[in-house]
Amino acid sequence: MFLENLVFDAVEPQRTGRFWEAVVGGERLTDEPDGFETRLTIDGGPVLDLCFQRVPESPSEPLRLHLDLLGGDRQAAEVERLLGLGARHLDIGQQDVPWVVLADPEGNPCCVMEERSVYADTGPIAALPLDSADPGRDAEFWAWLTGWVPAPGAAPQTLRHPSLRGPLLELCTEAEPKGPGKNRVHLDVRLEAGEDPDEIESRIVERGGRRWHPGWGDLPWRSYTDPSGNEFCVLPARS
Repeated sequence: MFLENLVFDAVEPQRTGRFWEAVVGGERLTDEPDGFETRLTIDGGPVLDLCFQRVPESPSEPLRLHLDLLGGDRQAAEVERLLGLGARHLDIGQQDVPWVVLADPEGNPCCVMEERSVYADTGPIAALPLDSADPGRDAEFWAWLTGWVPAPGAAPQTLRHPSLRGPLLELCTEAEPKGPGKNRVHLDVRLEAGEDPDEIESRIVERGGRRWHPGWGDLPWRSYTDPSGNEFCVLPARS
């Protein structure tokens, strides 16, 4: 299996997708009223598709997965660039911190980060912080699920693509347990040829995850939650 998609629920997928495509310098894959996809390729590292799927209304749950963007010594200039693309400043009670909190066109928080040595070779997305009830446990789960490996970072547990390039996946201690609402941003993994979906499901459950049935009808992928309740999808192997 490998990590393939970063998926956003969006009331306006095209508007939000075009914003993020400009932010990360992505390569457009799909541009349709109900879905927009753009590809971020890290030289020598992972390929991640940012996917934007239409939902009828914006979720009200607090964001449990967000994007930290590379700023560094160009932090102020990057903030101005994002504001010019349609972002806005956002106060989430962060007070005096060295990063700048912005909101994308649909209000999703993102941070433009200060200089940190651990962000070397990340590309435009420095990190993907994910809320966790038990960062040590969930780091083991996501390492198995994605093949990413432990790496230096500021979070209690941090994973990274085996190339040690591309964004960090940071398992951060959650402020509160996962609520009943769906995450508005989630990750997808893709099976490799020859991997058995039923066997993978069994191993997900053994590691503390569970099958999630959103009631969307018959779909070619399966939905799950990690041990902290965060949704993710397992996509079939490409034929």
